[in-house]
Amino acid sequence: IHFIYRNGLEALTHRSRVVFLTGSFLLLAGTSAVTGWLLTRFCPEAAGSGIPQVKLAFWRDFGYIPWRVVWVKFLGGALTVGGGSSLGREGPSVQLAGGLTSQLSGWLGTAKQERRTATAAGSAAGLAAAFNTPIAAVTFVLEEIIGDLNSRMLGSVLLAAVLGALVAHGLLGAQPAFTLHGQGSPQWLAFALTPFVAALAAVTGCWFQKATLGLRSINRRPSFMAPWVRTMLGGIAVWAIGAAVFLGTGHAGVFSLGYDDLSLALDGRLLWQIAALLLVAKLAATTICYGLGGCGGIFAPTLFFGGMTGAALAGLAGLVLPLTAADHVTLAVVGMCACLGAVVRAPVTGILIVFEMTHEFALVPVLMIGGLIAEMISRR
Repeated sequence: IHFIYRNGLEALTHRSRVVFLTGSFLLLAGTSAVTGWLLTRFCPEAAGSGIPQVKLAFWRDFGYIPWRVVWVKFLGGALTVGGGSSLGREGPSVQLAGGLTSQLSGWLGTAKQERRTATAAGSAAGLAAAFNTPIAAVTFVLEEIIGDLNSRMLGSVLLAAVLGALVAHGLLGAQPAFTLHGQGSPQWLAFALTPFVAALAAVTGCWFQKATLGLRSINRRPSFMAPWVRTMLGGIAVWAIGAAVFLGTGHAGVFSLGYDDLSLALDGRLLWQIAALLLVAKLAATTICYGLGGCGGIFAPTLFFGGMTGAALAGLAGLVLPLTAADHVTLAVVGMCACLGAVVRAPVTGILIVFEMTHEFALVPVLMIGGLIAEMISRR
């Protein structure tokens, strides 16, 4: 993903306007079309994030995931996210790793009806490696896939998450996903604003979920357009929105993971007006791309939505309140936790993912408040 993105879209952002517009259009349209063809021709169940499919395979098929899911998801996910479509890598990592361990278990003699433990363990290893968050990987698999925090599979899942994190540390380094510079303890003002930020971020996540699922249901109806054409149109929509924002602001956060702009927001170096614009643009681009059958996850976009919601509200509140840099960072992180928790309906995982991605213990109290509010709103 990073190789394709660095040598494709990121390289094009340093070229002339005409070269950028032409090259980025061809890149997004081409990668989306190829991904759509792969999904249509070989493996439709590899579309989307992959986590619902893993959960379905875990319960309906006793953990059996076909080999074709693994290689199609790898190619489709790398082309989609690396090519610039507004989706994440974490969901595909879960499905990839869960499918691979399901197949490895079969090669070692495990029957199709006994692969649940292998699939759950692989999913934990994949998420731990993708986010560099082993504790959150354990709770996510237990909360979301298995649905039981006291499952007898806990030992296998825990060991797999540790191994996944060790591999990530060896290949990528032990640093957190986001480094917060100069972060200290927030003031009481940040605690007072936390419920408002968490509520708006959670509502944003719920709106995103409803809009995306609604568009996916429409996309599944019979149409004169081939499925790969609709997937390509999703990529073109991302190009149109992302290119307009980039030409107007110089920020490419609408494309791919958007972690560069999210890091700027967490570092207090992004204007609140830009954060609000990126939030609206990324929300629209991700909804269209995912709803039309793109191959990618929603964790990274959801974290982006929440972070930009918090950054925009913190900047707006800072016009009338004496907020510190630590307060701005805190509210952006609260937004990440609340939006993710509202979408995936796994509050403990949301808290732990953001904590492990930042390594800031001082943020734990506000993260817990944000997770609680997100859970209440998502249930409503």
